[in-house]
Amino acid sequence: MNYNFNDIEAKWQKYWAENQTFKASNNSSKPKYYVLDMFPYPSGAGLHVGHPLGYIASDIYARYKRLKGFNVLHPQGYDSFGLPAEQYAIQTGQHPAITTETNIKTYRKQLDQIGFSFDWSREVRTSDPNYYKWTQWIFIQLFESYYCNNDNKAKDIKELIAVFSLEGNANVNVACDDDIELFSAEQWKAKQPEEQQKILLKYRLTYLAKTEVNWCPVLGTVLANDEIVNGVSERGGHPVVRKKMTQWSMRISAYAERLLQGLEILDWTDSLKETQRNWIGKSVGASVSFNINNHDEKIVVFTTRPDTIFGVSFMTLAPEHDLVKKITTPDQKVAIEAYIEKTAKRSERERMADVKTISGVFTGAYAEHPFTKAPIPIWIGDYVLAGYGTGAVMSVPCGDQRDYAFANHFNIPISNIFEGVDISEEAYTDKEKTIIANSDFLNGMNYKKATKRVIYELEQLGQGQGKTNYRLRDAVFSRQRYWGEPFPVYYVNGMPRMIDREHLPVQLPEVEKYLPTEEGEPPLGRAEKWAWCTESNAVVSNDKIDNETIFPLELNTMPGWAGSSWYFFRYMEETNREGVFAGEEALKYWENVDLYIGGAEHATGHLLYSRFWVKLLKDRGFVNIEEPFKKLINQGMILGTSAIIYRISGTNEYVSKGLKEDYDEVEEIRVDVNMVNASDEIAIEKLKNWQPQYENAKFILEEGKYIVGREVEKMSKRWFNVVNPDLICEQYGADSLRLYEMFLGPLEQYKPWNTAGITGVHSFLKKLWKLYVSKDGVNVNNDEPTKDNLKTLHKTIKKVEEDIENFSFNTSVSTFMIAVNELTAQKCTSKSILEPLLVLMSPYAPHITEELYHQLGNSESISIAKFPVFDASHLVESSKNYPISFNGKMRFTIELPMDMSKDAIEKEVLAHEKTKAQLEGRIPKKVIVVPGKIVNIVG
Repeated sequence: MNYNFNDIEAKWQKYWAENQTFKASNNSSKPKYYVLDMFPYPSGAGLHVGHPLGYIASDIYARYKRLKGFNVLHPQGYDSFGLPAEQYAIQTGQHPAITTETNIKTYRKQLDQIGFSFDWSREVRTSDPNYYKWTQWIFIQLFESYYCNNDNKAKDIKELIAVFSLEGNANVNVACDDDIELFSAEQWKAKQPEEQQKILLKYRLTYLAKTEVNWCPVLGTVLANDEIVNGVSERGGHPVVRKKMTQWSMRISAYAERLLQGLEILDWTDSLKETQRNWIGKSVGASVSFNINNHDEKIVVFTTRPDTIFGVSFMTLAPEHDLVKKITTPDQKVAIEAYIEKTAKRSERERMADVKTISGVFTGAYAEHPFTKAPIPIWIGDYVLAGYGTGAVMSVPCGDQRDYAFANHFNIPISNIFEGVDISEEAYTDKEKTIIANSDFLNGMNYKKATKRVIYELEQLGQGQGKTNYRLRDAVFSRQRYWGEPFPVYYVNGMPRMIDREHLPVQLPEVEKYLPTEEGEPPLGRAEKWAWCTESNAVVSNDKIDNETIFPLELNTMPGWAGSSWYFFRYMEETNREGVFAGEEALKYWENVDLYIGGAEHATGHLLYSRFWVKLLKDRGFVNIEEPFKKLINQGMILGTSAIIYRISGTNEYVSKGLKEDYDEVEEIRVDVNMVNASDEIAIEKLKNWQPQYENAKFILEEGKYIVGREVEKMSKRWFNVVNPDLICEQYGADSLRLYEMFLGPLEQYKPWNTAGITGVHSFLKKLWKLYVSKDGVNVNNDEPTKDNLKTLHKTIKKVEEDIENFSFNTSVSTFMIAVNELTAQKCTSKSILEPLLVLMSPYAPHITEELYHQLGNSESISIAKFPVFDASHLVESSKNYPISFNGKMRFTIELPMDMSKDAIEKEVLAHEKTKAQLEGRIPKKVIVVPGKIVNIVG
C-alpha cells in the first residue's frame, strides 16, 4: 500500500464536509474555546502560500483543544466589501457582487483543500444584506448614544435630551465637540427641532462634521491613513491630497482612556500593546489660551511643558487651521495660500515622518503672551497637524529640537529659560533636570513645581487649566464608494434621520456606473431609486423626492472596517440569525474570542475599532464583555524568493548570474519564479513563451544553463514570486504544506519560502506511512511496547503539548521527525504506541493521521479522540549504560542499575570478562567511578 496523498486528502475532506465533523454546538457540557482568524478579503488572485500561515497555526490549536475535551468554535467567513472589487467593476462594468462571489468560490476551494477544521455552517460575509443589516443597526446605536464622563460609559441620547430640558448644558460632563455654546433649559426648549438636532450632533457618538480627510481624486474616495503609502494610495499608487469634507465620524476619542486601560487585562504581545498605547497617545499637561492682537479669536494650545511658557518665541498653526485665513495679513496672503496648497498634497503620515525638511510661512499676525503681554509672531508649518491636539503649538525652541531648528532656519530669536544650560548648539529637552530661569515667578523651580504653579496662575487669569490629552482622533466613517454598507440615513432639511430597525437592511441600489457623478457626488448619486419614503418605509425613485414624505438618502457608504468590527459576535449565533445580531444565550455562552490570530498591520485599525464597538455595545446592554479578543497572536510573513534575470543594458540579451560581472551595465528584471527549478536554473523555453519580449531574446549561458539571481522580499504578483498552494497540494499534499509552513520557523517571525525545502517534509510523511503500512498492509499489532517505545512516545507527548501551548509549532515538527526515526529504528509495531502518536500528529497533518487511524480499526474521526496523557515515569531511567574506559579510551559499555553504589559499580566492572581481557592480569593503579556517568580504569 503506497502513500497516495491526493486520494487520501480528497477522501477525508469529503468525509469532514458530509459529516459536519467540525460543527460547534451552543449547547454542550464541555468547556468552550473560541478560535478565530482575521477573516480574508476575497481578492481575485486567490491565496498564495503565505496566506495560510496563520490559518494553519489556528487550526492546529483548534484541533488540539478538541482533543483536550473542549467544545471548539472555529468559524470562517469573508470581509467581502472592498475597493479592489469596485475598481474591477469600474474597469469592466461587472457588478462587484458577481466578482466577489466568484472570488469567494476560489477561496473556499483553496481553504478546503488545505484541510482546515472550520465550522462553515456559521459562515459570515460582510456584503450579505442579512449581515450588514446589523452593521447598520450598530451604526444607529452609535447615533442614539452619547458618552457620559461621570459614569464613564455611553448612554441613550434621550437621557441627555432630558437633562437639557431640565437644566440646560452648563453642568453636563460629557464627550462633545469643542465649540459648544452654553444654554439654559428655557433656551433649549425654545429652539426649533432642527436647531436642537444640530446641537445633538455635537454630542452623539457618530456625527456629521467637516473634517480634514485624505482625498484620492483618481479613486474618487476618502482613504484612511493606513490606506496611504509614501503619500499615494496603497491601491494603485494614486496621488492623495488633504481637503475638508462633510463626513460621518465616530467619537472613538471618548473611549481613549478605557481603550488604554483595557490593554492591561489582555494577553497580547507587549509590542502590539505599545503600538496601541502610542496611537492613543495619552499626555498630561495644560490647555493654554493665547489672545490674538487685533482679533477677537484666541489660539488654544495643549502643552505637556507649561513650565516653559516664558520661553515661547513664536506660535505655529497647522496650515489647515480655521484661524489661518482669518488672521493672515494682506501682504502675507499669497505666500500663505501657496503654502497651504503645497501642504495639501502631503499625507499626514508623510508630514509626521519628515523630520528633516523645515518649512513654514509667517501669517503677519501676533498673539499675546498671557503673562508678559509681549507680541508673539504666528506662523504656519506643516509639522503641526490640524487633527492632533488643537492644531496649534506654542513653540519653545530652547526646549524642543524641532522648534529649535525652525527658529534657526527662519532667524527667530531663541530665549533661554534654563538655568546653567548651554543652548547654542541644540535644544535642552531633559525635563527631569530642568531648573527654570528668566521666567518671573517660576525662577528656580524644577519641572514639577513650575508646572503646578503656572497652571494655577493661568487659571487665575482665565487663560488655561490642567488637562489630559489624547492623540487618538475621531475616526472618519464615510467613504465615497459604491461597494460598501449603505448608511441607514435619510435627510430632512439637511439633518440626518435614522431608518427604524424593522425596515433594515437598506440595500445597495443598482447603478449604471461605479464612478462618482459628473457633479462629484459618490457613485450612489447615480442611482435612480435612492430616496426614502416615510409613509411606505421603503426606498423609492429619486424623482419623487418632495421633502415632505420622501427624502434623499445618504450617498456615502461605510468604510471597510465597519463589518469587521463586530463579525466575531455573528459567528456565535447558531440558528436564529434573523431577529438579533446574536442571541442572548449564544453571547453568554461564547462570551469573547479566546484566541485571535492575524497580521500586526491591523493594530491601529481593525483591532482598535472593534474594541471601541464592543465597549459601546456593552455600555448599551447588548453584550456582556468589555474586550473582544482575550489572546492575540500576530503571525509573521512568509516571504517570496524572487527570480532575477540580467539584461545587458540597451540590448535584448540576457546573461546568466555568474557571468554578469563581465558586463559594464546590466539591469535586474524579475520573472515568474515557477519557471525556475531547485538549482536556480530557469526553463528558457517557458520564459520565451511567458512574455513576448523574451521570444527572440538571446541568452548567454554558463555551462549550458541560465542561472537566475535570488532576492527574498514580500510575496507579490508584482515581483512574480507568488507560489500557488494549489500546485503544492497537488505535488506534495496538504499535509506536507501544513507541516512545512510550521517547520519554516517561529510563527511570529518572517521567513522565506523555498519550494525545494518541502521535499524533506514530504519524505518524512512517506517514512511515517511506512512505519504503519508495509507492502502487505497494516503492520501494527497488539504487542507489548518496549521501554524504549514508551520513552519515545512520552517524551514526544511532553514536548508536543508544551510546544502547542507555547505556539512553538516549528519545534513540534522536529520532534515528530525524531520520534518516527526512533520508532523505526526500534522496529516498533505496538498499537499502544503508534495510535497515540497519530493523535499527537493529527492537528498538524490531519489527512494522513485520519487515514492511518482508520486503518488501525477506528470508525470515528481522529478529531474526537483524546489527547495522550504524559506519564513521567517512562522517562525515569532505571539503568545506565556506562562507558568503560581504559586510560581515557572507551573500550566497551555495561548496563548497570541507576541506584548502584560507587563501590558496587567498581566491583561489577572489575569482575567483567572484557575488563579482565583488557588488563591481561595487571592490577589497575586507580579506578575512577562517577555514578550515572563514566568508569575510567587507570593502569
